[in-house]
Amino acid sequence: MRLATTLMYAGDPRATADTVAGWEDAGLDVLWVAEAYGFDAPTIMGYLAAKTERVQIGSAILPIYSRTPALLAQTAAGLDAMSGGRAILGLGASGPQVIEGWHGVVYDKPIGRTREIIEICRSIWRREVVTHDGLYQLPLPEGQGTGLGKPLKILTHPVRDSIPVYVAALGAANVRMTAEVADGWLPFLYVPERASDVWGAELAAGFSKRDAALPPLEIVAGGPVAIGDDVLGLRDLARPLIALYVGGMGAKGRNFYHDVVSRYGFEKEADLIQEHYLAGRKKEAAAAVPDELLELSSLIGPESYVRDRIAAFREAGVTVLNVTPIDADPQRLLSKVKELIS
Repeated sequence: MRLATTLMYAGDPRATADTVAGWEDAGLDVLWVAEAYGFDAPTIMGYLAAKTERVQIGSAILPIYSRTPALLAQTAAGLDAMSGGRAILGLGASGPQVIEGWHGVVYDKPIGRTREIIEICRSIWRREVVTHDGLYQLPLPEGQGTGLGKPLKILTHPVRDSIPVYVAALGAANVRMTAEVADGWLPFLYVPERASDVWGAELAAGFSKRDAALPPLEIVAGGPVAIGDDVLGLRDLARPLIALYVGGMGAKGRNFYHDVVSRYGFEKEADLIQEHYLAGRKKEAAAAVPDELLELSSLIGPESYVRDRIAAFREAGVTVLNVTPIDADPQRLLSKVKELIS
């Protein structure tokens, strides 16, 4: 099991990035950079590449609608070159609120688009002359555009001809596709004890079609981590974030996080969180997050308890433990967690 953490949207990204060298010394293996509708991730990832030597640097996530497939491939190849082969391309569909509200692009066919993007990116990294006939047309067919487009291959030589592609997926069809074609899976609000009940069939279906040439699927999951006796107080710090995703990241009837929590067995609680959040009652929404969900989706407690939670994630198939350290000294805590997973 490898250790990862995510640089979040808020705060000064340069100040945070400047501390990452110490996190690398603490044993961090993968550093994810979030984007959403904050600063773009690749700029920060390039800065991190110059500040680190060993840690892998991944996007978590680049929305598939905000860039063309070719630009996604170019960006990943550039980051891979600047980092000496340490880039991970993390992709996701995001949601209609962000894609249509922020990017002004129609949110359609997310699974088909993701599959085609992965196929096109891998072709580009192999320096093939790229043609594609699907949702993406490369080059544009006769009758569209100027008619002057021609098949091309990337000018530069990528450091690697196969850059890992990880997909953020929660819905059944998306998880099946991820298990079939991606290098890694990025679930969220992952409860190891219930993950098989929610996604087991979809993962198995995807694996049954997986190309034997692909490596085993990496599963990246975890949650807030803290080692101490103030269990309830520390867990409460995660309430607003869970409430934000379950209640506010999507409309009623179109919220992937709400759906996952419901499938875990917290349907009434998920509905209440969403009701409060969409009405502007954020404190009430946070208070409605069930204690059991807080416990199962985090690694917060005495050292022996955190060790047991790590074992639960490992048993569920998680290969990259992605944690958010809750500590005045994140480097010290990451070093301790690295010790516990070794």
